[in-house]
Amino acid sequence: MWDFNKGLMIDVIKPTSVVYRFVVVKPIRTGIGNFGRNLTYPGRLINNLLQKKWSGARDESYRFVCNSTVGVAGFFDVAAKWKIPKSDADFGQTFGQWGWQPECFLMLPVFGPSNERDAAGLAADTAANPLLYIAPYKFVANDPLTYLGPYTYFTYAVMYNDLADSVDEYVRFSQAEMDPYSEIQYAWTFARANRVANFQVKGKPDKASLETLESVFFTFKDPEFPDRGKTRSVLIPATGRKLKFTFWLQPGKANVVYIVPGLGSHRLAETSLALAELVYQNGFSVVCVSSPFNSEFMENASTVPMPAYLPVDGHDLHVALTEIDHRLHVLYPDRLGNRALMGYSMGAFQSLFVAATESTNPPPSDVGATSQLPLIKFDRYVAINTPVRMAYGISKLDEFYRAPLSWPATNRTGNIENTFLKVAVLSKLSLTPRSSLPFSAIESKFLIGLTFRLMLRDIIYSSQRRNNQEVLHHPIWNWRREPVYQEILQYSYQDYFDKFATPYYQTHGLGLAAAETLKEAGDLRTYEAGLRANHDIRVIVNENDFLLTDEDLAWLHATFSPEQLTVFKQGGHLGNLSNLTVQKSILAALTSMKPPQPDSK
Repeated sequence: MWDFNKGLMIDVIKPTSVVYRFVVVKPIRTGIGNFGRNLTYPGRLINNLLQKKWSGARDESYRFVCNSTVGVAGFFDVAAKWKIPKSDADFGQTFGQWGWQPECFLMLPVFGPSNERDAAGLAADTAANPLLYIAPYKFVANDPLTYLGPYTYFTYAVMYNDLADSVDEYVRFSQAEMDPYSEIQYAWTFARANRVANFQVKGKPDKASLETLESVFFTFKDPEFPDRGKTRSVLIPATGRKLKFTFWLQPGKANVVYIVPGLGSHRLAETSLALAELVYQNGFSVVCVSSPFNSEFMENASTVPMPAYLPVDGHDLHVALTEIDHRLHVLYPDRLGNRALMGYSMGAFQSLFVAATESTNPPPSDVGATSQLPLIKFDRYVAINTPVRMAYGISKLDEFYRAPLSWPATNRTGNIENTFLKVAVLSKLSLTPRSSLPFSAIESKFLIGLTFRLMLRDIIYSSQRRNNQEVLHHPIWNWRREPVYQEILQYSYQDYFDKFATPYYQTHGLGLAAAETLKEAGDLRTYEAGLRANHDIRVIVNENDFLLTDEDLAWLHATFSPEQLTVFKQGGHLGNLSNLTVQKSILAALTSMKPPQPDSK
């Protein structure tokens, strides 16, 4: 059913919505949505009353009267301008308040994620729709055609109208996640939980991890920007498979920035798109690729089943960028100027490896494979919030995931669920970088650790789907992933290196010293000579980044000149990218590049 809905959204709603949005401009689409919501007021009134939300019933009644009169039958939401709050309520919520706890997750056609309680609630909501009972003809018991009023189909027209504005985000999500179904299942479960979040912060907050969570505020500003990009693919010679990339080219010749995202992130991840928009709006062409730890890259461009050994991962990335650059020069021979490689988080780490080895570009001796093209060299390298030592970084991610162990065992499950409930509520609000996030140190660290643990789940699943090492006890079956997912979530990042990566590399070129070799290769200090020699590197980090120690910061200061290194006092890990000063620093690192050479005529 998920595949059916996905196909419907991608193959029907998305292409037709392009025409629809062109013909029906945004103010009219908003008005249609407002009109449709206003019509379903009776259902919200009934459910607010059934849930004893007297103020909600009052507010919805005020909104209905205001919008139906001054708002011209609801086309204009004047109640919002008058700050009359919404109080959405449906029968699914009512059944939940009455004690019906759902037992299973459902994926309904068209309507999407649900459960048996909310599915029954949907039927009741439909019965509460006044359009169901309005018809220009009389009801005849023995004529089924008279059972439904023809105006009920307006409800589906409103649904299409609303989907036309949200389909792009849906498509990006379905493409960027390895398993979007499971992500929706997790999110829906807590978003529809019939419990009220307790926003009281118990315990001291942790500034660095709280600021890290603020990375969600860094997003693209133009909702049409992602769709202006073009997606193409290149054949990777060593794997024989095609890797996708997305790019935005300036109308004329311009310098081009290749963006490599953080650990496990997709080329269409929010941060990647926000960085792409930032540099594109400042005159650069942009190309986005997926992280070598993302399933898209792992299964199409990696020469080994699992990422872990930087010389291989960095080389595979360099090969992919070379193939993409060659492809773009074939397609647009007069549009690409000088090149910059920009990475953030793990992408920055890998970009610095490419920068350190650019003078020699030696292929790994016993593992991996080389490109058929000479590896490209970049005119500028920009590393944003790079870690220095992979081993230390993964130890912090594991530590953050274990943060709830500090809670008493009797309260732990309830506290974790309340943390998720707070996230579910906050996701529905319009927050800004000035908003104060209501999380304690344990909560903020756990949310970061959980985010990266889910990425690790996808990394392990993808690697074992490609090369099953028989470590996992549950079968790797695409049609039933939950059991193996639950097993994988028991593995830490350290386990990934100890139980998956090290055994693999012990039998594929690194021998018995694989563990130490992996650790040494995952340390930027190993490549210090190459980094010192490359004056085209620019590094931007935060002093309170939890992935960096004081020793790491001292090494960065000793390795890079003041012109090359910018250190901000605050921001955690990627948490200050929405800050204009940080954005100016990123752009300053690029604008000092040589301008593109004009074509000789």
